[in-house]
Amino acid sequence: MTNIILCGGSGTRLWPISRTLMPKQFVKLFDGKSLFQLTAERNRKACDKQMIVSNTEQFFLAIDQLEELNNSTNIQYTTFLLEPVGRNTAPAIALACFAMAPDEVILVTPSDHLIKDETAYRKALNAAETLARDDNLVTFGITPDYPETGFGYIESEKLKTENEKVEGLDVVSFHEKPDIETAKRYLEAGNFYWNSGMFCFKAGRFLEELQTHAPEIYTAAKHAFEQAKKENTVIRIREEDMQAIPEESIDYAVMEKSEHVKVVPADIGWSDLGSFDSLHEELPKDENGNTLNTHHIAIDSKNNFIYGNDRKIATVDIEDTIVVDTGDAILIARKGSSQKVKEVVKKLKEADSELHHIHLTAHRPWGTYTVLEDTPGYKIKRIEVKPGKRLSLQKHFHRSEHWIVVSGTATVTVGEKKYLVRPNESTYIKMGEVHRLENEGKIPVVLIEAQVGEYTGEDDIVRIEDDFKREES
Repeated sequence: MTNIILCGGSGTRLWPISRTLMPKQFVKLFDGKSLFQLTAERNRKACDKQMIVSNTEQFFLAIDQLEELNNSTNIQYTTFLLEPVGRNTAPAIALACFAMAPDEVILVTPSDHLIKDETAYRKALNAAETLARDDNLVTFGITPDYPETGFGYIESEKLKTENEKVEGLDVVSFHEKPDIETAKRYLEAGNFYWNSGMFCFKAGRFLEELQTHAPEIYTAAKHAFEQAKKENTVIRIREEDMQAIPEESIDYAVMEKSEHVKVVPADIGWSDLGSFDSLHEELPKDENGNTLNTHHIAIDSKNNFIYGNDRKIATVDIEDTIVVDTGDAILIARKGSSQKVKEVVKKLKEADSELHHIHLTAHRPWGTYTVLEDTPGYKIKRIEVKPGKRLSLQKHFHRSEHWIVVSGTATVTVGEKKYLVRPNESTYIKMGEVHRLENEGKIPVVLIEAQVGEYTGEDDIVRIEDDFKREES
């Protein structure tokens, strides 16, 4: 069985923790591990292969985080399918299935869900795999324990007896997110389940159903896959081909139309962590119900979600509040209202702000950079380059750069010259000069970069040569 891990989405409801270039699935929230890492570990026990479907930026995050799991097989048995633009889940899953043998059983999972009962999860997977081998399209229905209005629902056939063991049920219909009264009726009925967004089926069987019910998606995805650039374990879809695929979810394209859909009821300790309220439920708390945080000073404060890793956060006489500090942004909200955070992100986009897109510390395939100061006319960064990595050969039209090495030894190329810059040494790159920074050593290179110019945006980069095949900063 192959696990397809879908890494799309930016987690806007968890802003400012989650950003486009560091979405919630890659943020390390659980004992130093991310939801993506937990997903990879959990499904590795049931699947012998995995495919990561992501964009280019998430591709490098995924590689780094798989390597951190200290299991070389995580990389060795992994393939990557890179989408230049997202077109929702139906095209993503179709492209992945075209890369598989028709009889290969596929387990499709989001990368940003939490599952706490792995024993029950494994039982559900076994039931789903059996049904998938019989040519069914299987979805996992989460057994609801309260009337949730933020999830879609799956209606199944009713159980014959209350205590009957169910391995799989016929699906009657899928339902959109309900209002509270409808959600209460669903809960009382006993045959409605939260739609988890997890699926299991044979690759060929899914493609047959896609061709029947959404032929335009099937045809465009097939063409895109055939035209893709395939390099060992990486499949790169061309942007023009990806744009030509109709945008649609797997539910609308196939699951709601097929007559071969089964649902496996799953009581597996599941959460999609779609809001700060749900995240607060899953994190450790102090005796007053506040999120455990060594940077938090609480005076008569109860039941608060507190997030911040750098500055002290002091609360006095507040309850049921969300406080998030990421250094460049602060969010304060009433618990129960955190679904509205996505409206903040919308306003940031309308204002052309970078705050929805990137953190002060940005992760790149070669390492990281942290913006220390950003003022009109100049910008100061801390740059860390991993051993054996190098930045692209590039130039800038609007800024000059001054590099001061703090630790490690940097190999610097400027024009036709190549030389070493050691700790407490510096170098200067004039505006328009072709240059490159490289770490040929065995420890990280750390340097301070001062950019001076009329424009210091990240898109002022002209790449001439790049190890990571990127087109933008």
